[in-house]
Amino acid sequence: MADTDDGDSAPIGVFDSGVGGLTVLRAIRERLPRESLIYLGDTARLPYGTKSPRVVTRYAERSARVLVERGVKMLVIACNTATAEALPHLERVFAPLPVIGVVEPGAEAACARSRSGHMLVVATEGTVRSGAYRRAIEARRPGAVVHSAPCSLFVALAEEGWVDGPIVEAVARRYLEPELLEDPALDCVVLGCTHFPVLRDAIARVVGPAVELVDSAVTTARVVADRLRSRGMSAPRANAAALSLMATDAPTRFARAGAVFLGAAISEDEVEVVDL
Repeated sequence: MADTDDGDSAPIGVFDSGVGGLTVLRAIRERLPRESLIYLGDTARLPYGTKSPRVVTRYAERSARVLVERGVKMLVIACNTATAEALPHLERVFAPLPVIGVVEPGAEAACARSRSGHMLVVATEGTVRSGAYRRAIEARRPGAVVHSAPCSLFVALAEEGWVDGPIVEAVARRYLEPELLEDPALDCVVLGCTHFPVLRDAIARVVGPAVELVDSAVTTARVVADRLRSRGMSAPRANAAALSLMATDAPTRFARAGAVFLGAAISEDEVEVVDL
């Protein structure tokens, strides 16, 4: 149905705790240029990674509800912490609306890329605490050795737009070098937060060329495309794709920092402020 003039022209809803999820939005736009998208960054409550599962679930449901009220045909949780803590809850609350998270696609990509089966998941405290990546990886690759490291400062650096340079590299070394020394067989680092891909160059210099870096954005976009196609929900061929951006606070900051993640300039006037 995706290749006809039938289909579903309703937008896909994407939400995150801040601007990091724009990396997922960007991957979806590149893979599915006909699809309209609505993005919500809960910048008033950032970060999610240091909060309790109960609070993260409540915030995630509020964000999702705003998007559902805008008539989205699918929800994409572009936040690893919210996926780890709230995905089953959102699936129940908003059924039969399809809800896709970023952890399972990220785990799939890591299992495909790692040669040794020794992997390191770098994420927020909440995502590490949940064990979601470990479970997802071990389910796909029994016997995998999965290390985890909470790297909350990466979120702050990314939100500030500090994506490279000596400060970023020093923080990366502090987080990653102990893990690399502990397990010399590590050959894959999973960027288990959607903020982290913009720090990729600094992280790559620390881990070295023999270690694969994996993020879930591209794999998540593929899952979105497959789910739309299988359900006959892809946008019509003649659909005029639209993009709407929303934040719960600080639209100027959202526009400035978000441009780094989206890979395109964002005007403050394009960012609608909503209250959850």
